[in-house]
Amino acid sequence: MTEHQTSRRFGSGPWRRLRSLRVRLIAVFAVVALTTAVSASGIAYWLNRDAVLKRAQDTALNDFRVSLSRNVSELPLKATCDELNRLANQVASSGLSYDVVVADEAQPDCTASSDPSRYTIAQVPAALRNTVAKPRELSNGNPYAYHLYWQRQNLEGRPFVIGGTKVVPTGPTAYMFKSLENERADLNTLGWSLAIATLLALIGSALLAQAASATVLRPVKRLGDAARRLGEGHLDTRLEVEGADELADLARTFNRTAQSLHEQVEELSAREAQSRRFVADMSHELRTPLTAMTAVTDILEDEAESLDPMIEPAVRLVVSETRRLSDLVENLMEVTRFDAGTAKLVADEVDIADLIMSCIDGRAWYDAVELDAPRGIRAVVDPRRLDVVFANLIGNALKHGGSPVRVKVRQDEDEVVVEVSDSGPGIPEDVLPHVFDRFYKADKGRARSEGSGLGLSIAMANAQIHGGTITAANGGSGAVFTLTLPVTQPPPADQNTEDPR
Repeated sequence: MTEHQTSRRFGSGPWRRLRSLRVRLIAVFAVVALTTAVSASGIAYWLNRDAVLKRAQDTALNDFRVSLSRNVSELPLKATCDELNRLANQVASSGLSYDVVVADEAQPDCTASSDPSRYTIAQVPAALRNTVAKPRELSNGNPYAYHLYWQRQNLEGRPFVIGGTKVVPTGPTAYMFKSLENERADLNTLGWSLAIATLLALIGSALLAQAASATVLRPVKRLGDAARRLGEGHLDTRLEVEGADELADLARTFNRTAQSLHEQVEELSAREAQSRRFVADMSHELRTPLTAMTAVTDILEDEAESLDPMIEPAVRLVVSETRRLSDLVENLMEVTRFDAGTAKLVADEVDIADLIMSCIDGRAWYDAVELDAPRGIRAVVDPRRLDVVFANLIGNALKHGGSPVRVKVRQDEDEVVVEVSDSGPGIPEDVLPHVFDRFYKADKGRARSEGSGLGLSIAMANAQIHGGTITAANGGSGAVFTLTLPVTQPPPADQNTEDPR
């Protein structure tokens, strides 16, 4: 799996929803509410549990103590097994629904129980029996050697509180079995009630988070929409400021930023328009004297052979530089048209092979160019502008790459592809991204260019106005420029005019 595929998989669907601010806000509210509700419910449950169990066991133990004290006075010193059973039943009949087991060390075979089938001395925890049988040291703060002790214990899965004490120092020991089943049922009911309350609190927090997120995210959404419109070029976009909170401060900051950006863009646009006007005016002003100079240099070139040999090189240099200056002015005027958006197409359906052959023949390149262009590949183009493109691509290949230059034309579905390749050393990798930049002539891998540095940029602009493009790369034996054009290029109605030049 590639890195791009991974990021796309985790950047869509439910993973994108998890990154949503609304979902995260609701999740935070829910986690906080759940933690608070669970903590409060847990504390309430344990406090109520201790209170319920303590009240039940204290009531039973106090009643057991009182009932045992009241009925033990009738027990003889050497009680029989029947008398012990009677004592157990009398103590257990107090009305608090606990059972009593009475054991006497003097009668190990006799264990009295108010319910012998369910409660025996064997069910009393050994630790409790040992504690009950162990006397405590008498003192001013402890006048009794034996006390009432208790322990909570599960018997056959049911909760009990078991209490025990010696009746008299030399008498039997009595144990109480009090079921806590009713209290456990009450605590279970309390637990379910707290669980439902926790669930309701969770739902309420989610609804509250939804409402809060709507209140918070509505301005954020408006800010996002405004930023999107600003990025699309609507520089007059502003936000309505409401209130005095942080979101209002954010809206005011956005408005100030948008206003500053608007002013800067207007200033830059004005400067750019001024620069374009300057270049256009300068080119037009230079064109008239250059026309006269060109006429004079043509005459000088015709008479160069009859001039003094000392003067002839200077004359030819003047002729060459005048023509170069004239080409530069023409290129500047063309660039100005593209920048101003006034460049127009005069489109016609032509055979691409005929157009390339006309370009080659008109510049006498037929001996240095290998053409592979089948006839019948037609496209709707501006012949003059496409001739400029071919002249630039083939001329650059001849000047910088060397012959033979190969031109290959093919049709791919609805596109015409023209490849121009040379036999030179290719284009350095650090130069490739800049070959279509204006005035870029840092071509260290080839011969020094004598051009203006505008040819390829004009060729690219002419290709783009047709809806196509040009790419540059290195092939097996040199540089390869690929021109791609749509077969059908229906121009808008307002473009079917004569070229303004």
